Formats: sequence, structure tokens, C-alpha cells
Amino acid sequence: MAEKKYILSKEVAEKKLRRMALQVAEQNYDEPQLTLIGIKENGIVIARKISTYLQEVYNGEIIVVELSMNKRKPAAIKLEPSMDYNGKTVIIIDDVANSGSTMLYALKPLLETHPKKIQTLALVERTHKSFPIDVDYVGLSISTTLDEHIYVELDGDEIAGAWMELDLVT
Repeated sequence: MAEKKYILSKEVAEKKLRRMALQVAEQNYDEPQLTLIGIKENGIVIARKISTYLQEVYNGEIIVVELSMNKRKPAAIKLEPSMDYNGKTVIIIDDVANSGSTMLYALKPLLETHPKKIQTLALVERTHKSFPIDVDYVGLSISTTLDEHIYVELDGDEIAGAWMELDLVT
């Protein structure tokens, strides 16, 4: 049986999201617009939370876009609403950066346009990656083994916390 180990409570996750929103505002203070692309399911919830916190400290326009894809076989990638990303500052957002593959594939539709800047944000980042993706804004960076998996738990549109599970193979 798998063993759950909580690494973030709801309260700590909220503080980390607020801090990341401040970092985003600080790094992009001169941008007239930010496009937050939240990767479905949990990434879009985080993107909406970051947007809410950004509205308190950032003067530009904030657009939230939902990215849908099959994370196991990311052939078709859908962005909703569709828009022109040329010259835009884009932040790709997910709950956990594991191998880096999801964020790498999330770049695919953006490579067909010419954004001004692409940044990445994750609530939790594992320290070993299989793909060359660096996360610009990180709530919690944690060293794990390949047998450990991290999950962000939702309660509706709220982050309830994050936990790590060790796969015990018998």
C-alpha cells in the first residue's frame, strides 16, 4: 500500500501562490499584458489563483487561457480561448513539474507564433528532470526518488494541499 506524506498545507500553498504572484509582477512590471496559460486540470486552477493575486499588485491586463492535452500522449493540444501570442508575455502554469515533459509539450502551439517572452510556473518542482525545462517561478522545490510521486489536491477551485506518495513495489 502507498504511503501519503503531506508536503504543503492549504495555508502554506496559498502563501506560496501569493509570493509567486508577487515575483511574476516584479519580473514583468513593464509588460502591458500577461497571458497565463494553465495546464488542465490543476494548472488552470493555479493560473486563476495567480491571476487573482496579480490583480492586487500588477497594473497591466491579465488573460487566463486553458490548455488541454493528454499528458501521457500529448498529440493534440488545445488552447481556449484561442488568441494571437505574437509579441505577448506568456507564463505556462502547472501544479507539479515532474519530468518537464508536460511543459515542454505545452510550448508546441506557442512555437508556431512569436511570443515576446515565455516563462514557467509550478507550485511544486521535483529536482530531477528528463526534459530541459527550467521553472522560473517555484512554490516548493523538492528532491524525490523516481519511486515518489507528488500530487496537488484540490477542493473545488482551491488548493487543499500537496502530498508525496511512495510507490511500494512488492
